[in-house]
Amino acid sequence: MPETRRPFVLVTGLSGAGRATALHALEDFGYVAVDNIPLPLMSDLMRSTAGPGELAAPLAFGIDTRTHGFDAAELVRRVQGLRQRTDLAPRLLFLTADTETLQRRYTESRRPHPLAPDRPVLDGIVDERDRIGFVADSADVVIDTSALSPHQFKQILSGHFSLDRAPGMRLSVMSFSFRRGLPREADLVFDARFLKNPHYVPDLKPLTGRDEAVVAFIETDPDYRAFINQLKALIGPLLPRFDAEGKSYLTIAVGCTGGRHRSVAVAEALADWLRKAGRSATLTHRDVDFGRSRQGGSFGMRV
Repeated sequence: MPETRRPFVLVTGLSGAGRATALHALEDFGYVAVDNIPLPLMSDLMRSTAGPGELAAPLAFGIDTRTHGFDAAELVRRVQGLRQRTDLAPRLLFLTADTETLQRRYTESRRPHPLAPDRPVLDGIVDERDRIGFVADSADVVIDTSALSPHQFKQILSGHFSLDRAPGMRLSVMSFSFRRGLPREADLVFDARFLKNPHYVPDLKPLTGRDEAVVAFIETDPDYRAFINQLKALIGPLLPRFDAEGKSYLTIAVGCTGGRHRSVAVAEALADWLRKAGRSATLTHRDVDFGRSRQGGSFGMRV
């Protein structure tokens, strides 16, 4: 059945984790996005944006410790109440990042932390985690933005919150380097480090898993084809079960040592298989260019 309830996203989380960036993206998707909403005014704003005789506009409200009168426990209680309404489809988005990344973002922006205006930024980060970290337990979606580029962040948001009514779960396939850490947004993670490594072949080292020569080399591994077939046999039956559970977005991650050859080739093969099976699948290679152009981890955003 088509969704008739009004989409409503509450965006919160740690200061500097990307709330403003998320609201801009949601606005691009078609939401009416408003930041720093005092909780007592939320109901009034919801009514004022619902035009008579027409479908109410999708809403995205930003709220965090900088908002006047912010109370994390009250926010959770209000969200629980909204989930009981039959006219709304509320979702709580919690944004986080590791401490090192948050410190770097504040250093780059040259602004103090809102909870530590006259103290070190680290004090504010620690204080804020203690005050609102538990909200993540009540969130519908938690996104760690530490290693995400703006494009990757928006892609993940689109998977979860796009207003496109096309049926079916959205899939994201990504490759990554184990050296740079596991992708925290991944739902399923697979390790391709056992495959033959093109890194040690001089002619193949500067190429990536998107190049035919690299793919052909990896395919000579006697275990490659069985690995791909077993991945399909595992993932295939899971997808309709996730659909039945109402899961809207699934991230499948494939890693290797450097994130340039084996994981890229396997991720390309999986994405191609999913698309041919009629699934909506995006493809991202997180670390394929790491070392040549270091991007990600900083949004150039307001904190």
